[in-house]
Amino acid sequence: MPLEIAQLVVGAFEGYALAGVGFALMFLTRGVTRLDPRVAGAPKTLRLLILPGVVALWPLFAWRWITGAIEDNPHRATARESRGALAR
Repeated sequence: MPLEIAQLVVGAFEGYALAGVGFALMFLTRGVTRLDPRVAGAPKTLRLLILPGVVALWPLFAWRWITGAIEDNPHRATARESRGALAR
């Protein structure tokens, strides 16, 4: 592999990671509670734990933050049902 191609690949990875870190700093301070309101009451160390995942998957989180898309799956449905039962 020529050196120029390797430098291009590494530069692209660095750019992606840098964009991810910048996004994660904004998202973890403001946006994460919009996608999951339970994070607001969680310890601040939770945000440090999810930081690497947000950096790696920042395009997915950016899309969900911008569109307000919330994943609807059986796990979330069960959580909604159990919260409803607790409120009764």
